[in-house]
Amino acid sequence: MSIDVNDIDPVAIVVAPTPASTSRKGSLIWLLNVRLTLGLIILFVLGLGSFILPSFAPVDPSIQASYMRNLPVSGVHLLGTNALGQDIFWFLVFAIRNSLTLGIVVAIGVTIIATVVGLSAGYIGGRFERIVMLFVDTFITVPLLPILIIMGALIRGNTSFLTVGFIIVLFGWAWDARTVRAMALSLREREFINMARFSGANTMQILLREIFPYVSAYMVVGFINTVLFAINTEATLAVIGLSKVEVPTLGSIIFWALNYNALFTGQYVWLVAPIIATITLFLGLFLTSTGFNQAFASKRGVS
Repeated sequence: MSIDVNDIDPVAIVVAPTPASTSRKGSLIWLLNVRLTLGLIILFVLGLGSFILPSFAPVDPSIQASYMRNLPVSGVHLLGTNALGQDIFWFLVFAIRNSLTLGIVVAIGVTIIATVVGLSAGYIGGRFERIVMLFVDTFITVPLLPILIIMGALIRGNTSFLTVGFIIVLFGWAWDARTVRAMALSLREREFINMARFSGANTMQILLREIFPYVSAYMVVGFINTVLFAINTEATLAVIGLSKVEVPTLGSIIFWALNYNALFTGQYVWLVAPIIATITLFLGLFLTSTGFNQAFASKRGVS
């Protein structure tokens, strides 16, 4: 269900309306559509619940033997307890919060680096662009998942999910930077850019005031996709035991359920609950991303 930002047409996005035309007297009603509304509702419910509910947790859910093992679903334990003596509901709440935090932090880092590198290289051009794109192409050729797997195998059990996030940021910004650079290249020779240049605007002013508003639509969609990619990558590593599985994440809860044969011992909730939560979270991100893309396309009059 993950989305490849390379499937988004940057040429279409680059002709997005100017800031003045995107606001109808400050109204953002034009953004609303069915997909975006449903996606935002799902993310709001999951996000709000995962960041507020932990304040009411009776104990740290990552601590084992906090309760009797394998207790059934009840009013005290909404999803029962697992074979480690942990409350499944509270572990899941903390897992969603940690996974969302990782995804947002990674997306912020990737978006900032990709925007700065791509805009500067595309607009300045010349030798600066050639040098920058050499680094960008180098990072593009480096395979991310094998690096994470090797790192996790070398320091097995000591790889925190924040370390995984740092590696994703380090090697995950290049594709977005290349796309933003292509958009900046198509914009820098346009008439309004020349007018701004002849009016005395410096490079930073042109990048921020004239070019960035045109690429912001793509960056919003790319940001959401990066959140999804980061959560998916960490979950993949955790499920195979190459992340710090003691920390509650969507991947670590599935890891422990598989490790203790939840299906064969009849503890279906332990495995099914995080899978449903992961699918719901991914669905919310998917609908939000495609909803934004549809809204921007409708505003441009191309859908």
